Amino acid sequence: MSRVVVVGAGVGGLAAAARLRVKGHDVTVYEQASRVGGKLATYRRDGFAFDTGPSLFTLPAVYRDLFLKTGAPLEDEVDLQPLDPAFGYHFADGSTAVLPGVDPARCAAALGDQLGGSTQQEWLSFMDRASDMWQLTRRPFLESPLDGWRTLLPLAKPRDVRTVAPFTSLRSLSHEYFHDPRLVTLVDRYATYTGSDPRKAPAVLATVPYVEQAFGAWHLGGGVGTLGEALQRRCASLGVDIHVDSSVQRITTRGGAVTGLDLGGTHVSANVVIANADAGIVYGSLVDDPVAKKERARVDNATPSLAGFVILLALRGKSTNLQHHNVWFPSNYDDEFDSIFGSAPRPVPDPAIYVCAPDDPAMAPTDHEAWFVLVNAPRHGPGGVDWTAPGLAEGYADHVLDVLAQRGMDVRERILWREVRTPADLEASVRAPGGSIYGQSSNGARAAFSRPANRSPVSGLFLVSGSAHPGGGLPLVGMGADIVAGLVGRA
Repeated sequence: MSRVVVVGAGVGGLAAAARLRVKGHDVTVYEQASRVGGKLATYRRDGFAFDTGPSLFTLPAVYRDLFLKTGAPLEDEVDLQPLDPAFGYHFADGSTAVLPGVDPARCAAALGDQLGGSTQQEWLSFMDRASDMWQLTRRPFLESPLDGWRTLLPLAKPRDVRTVAPFTSLRSLSHEYFHDPRLVTLVDRYATYTGSDPRKAPAVLATVPYVEQAFGAWHLGGGVGTLGEALQRRCASLGVDIHVDSSVQRITTRGGAVTGLDLGGTHVSANVVIANADAGIVYGSLVDDPVAKKERARVDNATPSLAGFVILLALRGKSTNLQHHNVWFPSNYDDEFDSIFGSAPRPVPDPAIYVCAPDDPAMAPTDHEAWFVLVNAPRHGPGGVDWTAPGLAEGYADHVLDVLAQRGMDVRERILWREVRTPADLEASVRAPGGSIYGQSSNGARAAFSRPANRSPVSGLFLVSGSAHPGGGLPLVGMGADIVAGLVGRA
């Protein structure tokens, strides 16, 4: 069995650690922060709680599998709650669509009832296509190691290639199915789940709303961040050693193979290293080995994902016509993507505004609300925006709340306190370069296959994070941990 060290106690690192420990490996985790979870976190203050990372839990089967294979079931460790209804979408023309948390047919009916026209049948047809895409790509791509374009060899049949449409953008696919521009806008939103531009992201991202609707939208009582706490408990019960406040300075190598970690003067020997860190950090500063040169260049040349600008609002009183997840769309969604991915990035003047407002007594005092407000934003630093510029963060937060008020949801007089978190803050807290949420975007037909593979060219080094294959978000990171555990078992 291997001596395994894990760099980073994010979800991917903890999930991989648990899976490897039950296989008999000796596993130790080193985390630079004072807590586990990485981007997954629930911030608590004055009786309010906010999920500051993932706020939506989908495809629970990934974590049901993890917990069952490492001990007691998921439901014994977290308070898994289905959401119904789950989403409230507010469009620029004043119309609203409230969608249930599960079942594409129910969602289609809701869209038909509220938006009219042929929206119900069009959504059903779109979901049928997305379902076919999911069935074709789930096992050979999402649940298997990345092997470049060879990953799609199981889809070599012309009919399957036409279904997946690898050279079609998500926006173009929407135009094939929808006459109502509001449905195009709704689907555009799902490109941002991977930090991408719907005009450049691949059509196969249609599987994101399909998974959401087919397998349900879920909340974890007390906050989605409780998943990180459950993973920490599971690892501890299995005998995984977790060291916080332990910053890894270098992944050491010899002759193209890992030898362990440098913790700043202390060397930890290992024959397997799992990097639960952004691939840009791994290949840019943690690994200095000639065999990793091509990977470093590939990461440097990739288009970074979008970042996020966050406002945490502690509000007095209760809102009406509010769902757990809410989005207020602008009249010109393209301007948002131009502002973020264009040649002159800027804070989005008229952004789509997402609000997570859980109706959870564990997350706000009685007759109060805890709002997590998120708008998509350019990354911090060169090629993006200097989010540390004096007055920018607070001024933009005021602007976002003004825009929200213009769209019919004015909460400015209800604010007890607020906290603002910029892409610069995310970069500093979890070492996400530029505050990019997902590492690299999925912009372009080749993007999914240029994402860093789980098996590094450095022997014994494996990557598991939202910036590596198969991608970001809790379900994909969990799948990546399963892939890595399998690869280590065959190493």
